[in-house]
Amino acid sequence: MLGILLAGALGLGLAGCGDTGAPQQAGPIVITTESAAPGPLVVWSEAPTVPPSSVAPSATHAPPQEKTASTEAQTPARKRSAPATQKPAAPAPKKPATGPAAGTVLAQLASLPVKGRAPKTGYERSNFGSGWKDPDRNGCDGRNDILRRDLTSVVARQGTQGCIITSGILNDPYTGTFINFVRGQGTSNAVQIDHVVALYDAWQKGAQQLGADQRIALANDPLNLLAVDGPTNASKGDGDAATWLPPRKSYRCAYVARQTAVKAKYGLWVTPAERDAIQRVVTAQCPGQKALR
Repeated sequence: MLGILLAGALGLGLAGCGDTGAPQQAGPIVITTESAAPGPLVVWSEAPTVPPSSVAPSATHAPPQEKTASTEAQTPARKRSAPATQKPAAPAPKKPATGPAAGTVLAQLASLPVKGRAPKTGYERSNFGSGWKDPDRNGCDGRNDILRRDLTSVVARQGTQGCIITSGILNDPYTGTFINFVRGQGTSNAVQIDHVVALYDAWQKGAQQLGADQRIALANDPLNLLAVDGPTNASKGDGDAATWLPPRKSYRCAYVARQTAVKAKYGLWVTPAERDAIQRVVTAQCPGQKALR
């Protein structure tokens, strides 16, 4: 081994004095690292049998390693993405059928049960209280409350705190005519207070199932009361929207809206013919009308 080291040292000395350019006898090859600081010499123990050019360069300049079966086994395979396939466009979802807009007469109408009439058995006007009551406890009965609300140029009897209306002018919603109201025998009937949902009609469409207090409230509720022309009110009788509508067509929207609101408030129902009649009026004349409360 010592001889080999001396021979290597001698070879280094000769290589440093290369003055002839003559080919030198192949000697040991020295490979150093590329670090800026000098490192230890690495010396082969014997001369290589291949030309110096075939010696593998340092790892930092190694050419790409040729893949073999063994290297491929060690190298994880690249994930290959499947060729993109264009999916057919999904059909547009069907829009759900939309019902009437919330808060409208049609929506309120749709909330009412639809049934046939119940038997007339047991109906009496007294089932809804005898005479006019004072449900809002303001000291005035329901009739005078409505006269004061619906008439203009109202005059009340002195000493009654405005509770007994003696005269006024009505712009009748059912006919569009103006009526002079004068309280007294033979004149008071010129203006009558109509139950928009007739009490007899209410009895056949759910009011039989109401308690006594609820029926009295229904008969005196301002929502269900209108001051109207007396003879026209008499012609209406106990009719519902399927059998009677105001002669004044421009008021029919408000009329059926009020009927629908009363029935919704007191849990009453409508017949199929009545529902269809209200629906026709609202759809044709007032599709967006807000429901009354």
